[in-house]
Amino acid sequence: MLEIALIYLAAAIVAVPIAKRVGLGSVLGYLIAGILIGPYALGIVGDQTDVMHFAEFGVVMMLFLVGLELQPARLWKLRHSILGLGGLQVVLTAAAIFAFCYWVFTMHWQTALAIGLMLALSSTAIVLQSLEEKGWLKQEAGQNAFSVLLFQDIAIIPILALLPLLAFAPQSSSKDISDSIIASWPVWQQVGVSVAVIAAIIAGGKYVSAPLFRYIAQTHMREIFTIFALFLVVAIALVMQSIGLSPALGTFLAGVVLAESEFRHELEADIEPFKGLLLGLFFITVGASINFELLADEFTTVIALVALLIVVKACILFALAITFNISKKQRLLFALALAQGGEFAFVLLSVTTTLSILTPEQTSLVTLVVAVSMLVAPLLLMAYEQLQKRTSNSAPEFDKPEQISSAKHVIIAGYGRFGQIMGRLLHAQGYDITVLDHSPSQIELLRRFGNTVFYGDAARQELLEAAGAHTAQMLIVAIDDADKTLEIIKLAHKNYPQLKIVARAIDRRHAYQLLNLKVDAFNRETVDSAINLAVDALELLGNNKEDAQRAGKLFRDHDRAAVLQLAELWGDDASYGVAVRQRMEDLKQVLQQDKQAQSDLNTCDSGDCEDGLTELADRPKKPDDSHLE
Repeated sequence: MLEIALIYLAAAIVAVPIAKRVGLGSVLGYLIAGILIGPYALGIVGDQTDVMHFAEFGVVMMLFLVGLELQPARLWKLRHSILGLGGLQVVLTAAAIFAFCYWVFTMHWQTALAIGLMLALSSTAIVLQSLEEKGWLKQEAGQNAFSVLLFQDIAIIPILALLPLLAFAPQSSSKDISDSIIASWPVWQQVGVSVAVIAAIIAGGKYVSAPLFRYIAQTHMREIFTIFALFLVVAIALVMQSIGLSPALGTFLAGVVLAESEFRHELEADIEPFKGLLLGLFFITVGASINFELLADEFTTVIALVALLIVVKACILFALAITFNISKKQRLLFALALAQGGEFAFVLLSVTTTLSILTPEQTSLVTLVVAVSMLVAPLLLMAYEQLQKRTSNSAPEFDKPEQISSAKHVIIAGYGRFGQIMGRLLHAQGYDITVLDHSPSQIELLRRFGNTVFYGDAARQELLEAAGAHTAQMLIVAIDDADKTLEIIKLAHKNYPQLKIVARAIDRRHAYQLLNLKVDAFNRETVDSAINLAVDALELLGNNKEDAQRAGKLFRDHDRAAVLQLAELWGDDASYGVAVRQRMEDLKQVLQQDKQAQSDLNTCDSGDCEDGLTELADRPKKPDDSHLE
């Protein structure tokens, strides 16, 4: 056993980094590793059936982690795509494949229907892992693909219940096809138990788990918390499996319930390494299960069937994307992401073989078609990625208003370096934020790191309205385009007078324009950082810290007052020039007077202070311009 484990680990260590470096992605790296060590290539490992059953637990853990990221309110928003989009995908794909198998290959209708149902399913493991790696899971296509995959997991239950009705063999010979302890019960009792178990998982996650987690956290033993997290996932999976339901569905529901728990991040950190390890093992077993002897003998047939499967599923998915109003740029990604066969087909194939619905030859051929399509799946996404890079110069579509979450407190327009700093601080203080950004590359990068950012121009009223401008308290304009900033502020003033407006000023001229528009607050993007660095420079030049910081504050206050005063003269070149020179001279005098005052105080501290104090008292005071703030 240790030798087998060493082989799997060595294959992953060699193949995955190489695949990542050449741009193939980790999923394809694991599949290639499996192909190399499998019984049909180098023959280092044998049959993968038992290992795959164990590795499938990685899919269970992955859906638990996905559930942790998906709060109940967000799941409720996906209900239409789960039931409508997911349901139609399964029904239409199964019907198309059934028709082809029945009329073209002249199969028995039971065999054709069984093949149609199993090939309608897609690979949850490959799709979610690939989309997450590329930062596409939170995009519109990724969210809709996830909805379809979730429905497919639910659809496994009725499909398993239907298969015995398609059996050619006597029903008695199929009594062992399910591990369900309630398989012999009446249907209404099975449904009742299933509903009760799901309700118990939801109730337990909401009311029981938190006290248990707190109790275990009080032990301050990280390994016990990890053990309990694994126990939770394994226990739920086992209970769901014992009543004939999908383990992945059960753990997903548990994850959704725990998404609002204070222990969510600890659970993610503890489960993530095990998920990654088991998923990697799963992909290796899929690669090792590809029968290259059969592929060589039936190469033309297998490749044609794989291509046909991908084309049929992609066409149906693309048509559904149009029907459900998925944006044009996201339709192709949605179609290609789900166009392969899935791991649940292997489970259904074992059942159909037991029931004699498929012959051994048909089972081998369908298994090979599914495995090869799963191998091709990452390549399709790579091709899509390259296509996107070539067409990146074309103007992309903004997110639709209905796709944008409405902010309770703050809308941030522009989420570059400036906007991110403000956003992180406000979010850390508990404020609900909606972010709009008009840079496609910035959106993709931010979403890859898990940020909720919407692609849109805040100068378009329908998008600003969708972001919650009618109810939000504040609009922060942090974009680096001065003219666009002014356009957004004018739009907000006109339509949303309740919004407090805070803006990023590009330079002094832009600051004058913002003042004329009467924004509530603004700051020039480089002033504070430059002053802070100048204070550090003063310290390095031998000034003490207090003197340097005081000089920086005087400069900042004087500069701020100057901007407020000079804004009134902007446009009158003669008056403005005189006022600028006067303010520069005033600043020089203020700093020199402060430096002299500090020198006199230091002299006083050394004992010779009477003359210094008299001089300070007699010195004329500079008019206070702090009211200009």
